[in-house]
Amino acid sequence: VARRLSLRKHPECHSMAGGKAIEHLAQTGNRQQHTFRLPMQQYRNCDFSFSGLQNLVNKAIIEKEKEEGIQEGEMLSCVKDIAAAVQHAVAVHIIQRTYRAMLFCIKNSILSSKNATLVVSGGVASNQYIRKGLQTLADANDFAFLCPPPRLCTDNGVMIAWNGIERLRAGLGVLHSADGIRYEPK
Repeated sequence: VARRLSLRKHPECHSMAGGKAIEHLAQTGNRQQHTFRLPMQQYRNCDFSFSGLQNLVNKAIIEKEKEEGIQEGEMLSCVKDIAAAVQHAVAVHIIQRTYRAMLFCIKNSILSSKNATLVVSGGVASNQYIRKGLQTLADANDFAFLCPPPRLCTDNGVMIAWNGIERLRAGLGVLHSADGIRYEPK
């Protein structure tokens, strides 16, 4: 969404990563100016998907570009409102699905209802709006909430690579030969 909104061109966001730019602009945006249908509402499971939301946002951006008479890549006047609406929809989707996962784990005795903990990390945990929503969810359901400081909530790729290094050093579950493995592009 940040790329589609050309947030690198926004004077307040030129040096920010996309998620950080969305969060920054959303702080002063009006999320009620745009309403995006939440993804996967027809499915009563714990899966996440943002592709449907992405399509809705793209359509809204195209419509606004036509209304304002601008080309793709130019800055919309309502960029803060779109950022706020998108951030809210993403947060609600994550919170709903996480709540379902919490209930599933308790119902199936995967977690005890006593001393249960919700741990949130990675890039999504650096967004304060999402973090606060998940904190509220945990509090409302008597779950402890653990979340690293935002400076440690960065790209999961780095965390996965670090885990790989540690596993390699320990000799645990590391593939030493790629012979016989077929790689295909996405």
